[in-house]
Amino acid sequence: MNEHFDDLETADLQEREETLFARLPSFIERAIKVAPGWKKRLGEIDPHTITSREALARLPVLRKPELMEAQAAEPPFGGFADQASLDGSRIFMSPGPVWEPQAPGPDPWLAARAFHAAGIRRGDLVHNALSYHMTPGGFILDEGVRALGARVFPGGVGNTEAQVEAASFLKPDAYAGTPDFLKVMLDKAAEMGRDLSSIKKALVSGGALFPSMREEYRARGVTVLQAYATADLGVIAYESAVDGEPLPGMIVNENMIVEIVRPGTDDPVPAGEVGELVVTSFYPSYPLIRFGTGDLSAVLDEPSPCGRTNIRIKGWMGRADQRTKVKGMFVDPKQIDAVIKSVSGVARARLVVDRQGDADAMTLLVEPVADAAPDLSALAAALTAQTKLKGTVELASDLPNDGKVIDDRRDYSK
Repeated sequence: MNEHFDDLETADLQEREETLFARLPSFIERAIKVAPGWKKRLGEIDPHTITSREALARLPVLRKPELMEAQAAEPPFGGFADQASLDGSRIFMSPGPVWEPQAPGPDPWLAARAFHAAGIRRGDLVHNALSYHMTPGGFILDEGVRALGARVFPGGVGNTEAQVEAASFLKPDAYAGTPDFLKVMLDKAAEMGRDLSSIKKALVSGGALFPSMREEYRARGVTVLQAYATADLGVIAYESAVDGEPLPGMIVNENMIVEIVRPGTDDPVPAGEVGELVVTSFYPSYPLIRFGTGDLSAVLDEPSPCGRTNIRIKGWMGRADQRTKVKGMFVDPKQIDAVIKSVSGVARARLVVDRQGDADAMTLLVEPVADAAPDLSALAAALTAQTKLKGTVELASDLPNDGKVIDDRRDYSK
């Protein structure tokens, strides 16, 4: 079994850095020529001067709210895509809304090497339980599996009993999807008397893999690794293992430049300091240059024991802003604002995100206007309509006047 996906994974770190920054000027130059959004944003700079991290750091960070505004003004991609190269591809909508194109060609989101690190190989069958509907999540994993020469069952989300029946018949080697749905499937299989013991490996994404959850899967015979991915960029980083033991941190994917900046600024921070993850990709059809993910992370300033030489990050450590991920879907303060504006009598509201067992849970706390009685069922319906997720709604009094709209109370250390 090949330990590494290709020779890039074991290339000299400095040579990789020099190669990326040698490619960057022509990449930026092309982005300015083919994408009017980039021409408007970077047209005054000389791309040939952007040959180092210090030079790159002088460019502004493009953050999702700004991208959303550009997309609203110039649908669908705000002028940041090479539209001529997207014929025959898919377009997706993520919560926000944010619109993303699928780049042409195999494995456009660079997911294959994450599956390889998780032990998936040619001929394996992967049960993919990430959504194929509207958002690109299911396709990100699907394309990565197929690029390896493995096979995929597109289970999607929900329909748990039907998915269990399919898995018990097909006997997949591996699972791909959110961390918590694998437990849902295994528990339902036990309840139904179905055998899912063929699943020995898993690559999960779209939510937190808590240490207790990983240990439970290990006890049930499944080795689980995780990938950190976004709809815009695909797989940014992924876990690796030695002798089946997951290693700390995540290895940055090849053909990406990752920076950690101080939240709210464009300024890189020293290695080890927590900040916002900023990524420059080399996707010709959808160039993203200093794209702020809004996620917190930090660089691990040591090479991985698995032999891969690229930079490692600590993985997802929370949000640099209040936008947060629930069951693999982002929830934005703008969506909560739309919920409370849809029903009269609400003075203030706060969405609390917590855990119930091994699953994410949302509760919308609503402080009414004096002498008002907001329709809680209408608020619950609006919450689902806006976020595509179910949550409960409760009355509250004296919510703190601190500007917080989303309160993520999940403990990521357990």
